[in-house]
Amino acid sequence: MDKAMSDSGLLLEDGTWFPGELWGNENSGEVVFNTSMTGYQEVITDPSYCNQIIVMTYPLIGNYGVHENESEASKIACKGIIVKEFFEFESKDGINSLQSLLNDHGVCVLSGVDTRALTKKIRNHGAMKGIIIKNGEEKEAKLQEIQSKSFLGGVKKCSSKEVQVFGEGKHIALYDFGYKKSILNSLLSRGLKVSVLPYNTTYETLESLGVEGVVLSNGPGDPTELEDLLPTIEKIQNNYPTLGICLGHQLISLANGAKTKKMLFGHRGANQAVLDLQKNKSFISSQNHGYEVDSDTIDENKIEVTHINVNDKSIEGIKLKNLPVFSVQFHPEANPGPMDTAYIFDDFLNMLERNTNEN
Repeated sequence: MDKAMSDSGLLLEDGTWFPGELWGNENSGEVVFNTSMTGYQEVITDPSYCNQIIVMTYPLIGNYGVHENESEASKIACKGIIVKEFFEFESKDGINSLQSLLNDHGVCVLSGVDTRALTKKIRNHGAMKGIIIKNGEEKEAKLQEIQSKSFLGGVKKCSSKEVQVFGEGKHIALYDFGYKKSILNSLLSRGLKVSVLPYNTTYETLESLGVEGVVLSNGPGDPTELEDLLPTIEKIQNNYPTLGICLGHQLISLANGAKTKKMLFGHRGANQAVLDLQKNKSFISSQNHGYEVDSDTIDENKIEVTHINVNDKSIEGIKLKNLPVFSVQFHPEANPGPMDTAYIFDDFLNMLERNTNEN
């Protein structure tokens, strides 16, 4: 990956300029920040970052390389990363460098940036569009370019194109809106057979597979982009035990009359405290989302709120009162606690068992 030492940097849509050293080619996207201190490989390979440039608040990135089995997807969907210091790791003992992984996927890095100032900018003014450029003298033209851009269709870009089947056991479907590999692994480790389905799989196709339950995965972007899928989700929840994760949580909420709204800067990191209202116990969770379910739009006759964020009281989980359906905004497959929230998958498995026994 070539490093440009010229007048390169990040230009935000409001004209703010952050200089840095560019590794790779120019690119643009929505600029967001992640507060995780470790796990940069898992962060960068999370499909939910499709169309986004990730600011890493931890100051040193790349220092332990990347490991073959720790990526969350086979392709990197983010547009670039911004770091304070980018460590030029020398590949050895089967451990590759981060720069080689990013280079293979055409993902640029802007290093030497004042990431503290950039993060404060986003916290105060919200996530915004930005473009990483090689030549700061082109700011005026590039500003017009980034202001006119929109970053839509992330789910379509990230979702599987055909059905894939893994494992043996009780058969469930995983709707792929940009799923993380660790979600699939969490399900397989519990003895489930999993059919991964493209995001727009029809209810009739799902029904023909003979599954016993459904998981709606995480994924990128505004959930209202997928409103055409809500009738399918209604049919799914009426006929199958269903678990929603992150974007899946938002879609279940939309399918049951709630609304979603964009957050100022979202929750992205491995240190989000969540309170389980049923257990009256808090957990540390990993999260990556820029939208939330609007608590003022919850129909309390249909939906019970099960989890809230300890810091801002936003909704982190719901369940339907009359159907075997529940969802969480956080990522139970991630391990920040290290395994505080893995019980969500066990609850889903128990729900499958109860449904089988009742029928």
